[in-house]
Amino acid sequence: MKMKWMIGMVAASAALMTTGCMKQAPVAYGKADKTPYETRQCLNELARGAEIRQDQLIDRIEAYKSQRKIVGYRNGKVVFESKMSLGKNGDKGNKLQAGDYRTPEGNYRIVRKKCDPRLYRSLMISYPNKDDIARARARGVKPGGYITIHGQPKWNADGRGDSYTLAHDWTEGCMAVPNKKMAQLWAGVKNGVPITIHP
Repeated sequence: MKMKWMIGMVAASAALMTTGCMKQAPVAYGKADKTPYETRQCLNELARGAEIRQDQLIDRIEAYKSQRKIVGYRNGKVVFESKMSLGKNGDKGNKLQAGDYRTPEGNYRIVRKKCDPRLYRSLMISYPNKDDIARARARGVKPGGYITIHGQPKWNADGRGDSYTLAHDWTEGCMAVPNKKMAQLWAGVKNGVPITIHP
């Protein structure tokens, strides 16, 4: 049994290191899992604003890249905390351009909630901001975009691989948290909530 688990985790790790923010099919403990997350109920709740839980509201998010930690606040008090993974080059500084696999640093807002068939749930941030755009323009490059806080690939839907995924930076620049933590953010965060991403 232990050997089967080790083989599965090796296969999962190979998939993780090649999927980024999941452009390829997820892999589940040694075999391909091509089924997407079910989104029907999620979409229905989102359309009605029924995903929000008033007792779990978060009014500010702070992400600390060097600590691989994301914290949610309500009225100045910590109400949420999670470990996170960054972009594959997340430890190499601020995001400079599209395709550099870095996680941005700066002040943003949550601008979209998505019932994600590949990564469970996601919260899109307002990257690039005007500073990011100016920095990229000065370098003659495109700043990139579609940076989110998201959950786990389908092969890790149940969280059994969290200890592995959280020990690695594997996204294309996004911030990835366990699905249980993503569910908390989903229930507590509305569009417009500010997020500061620190080095």
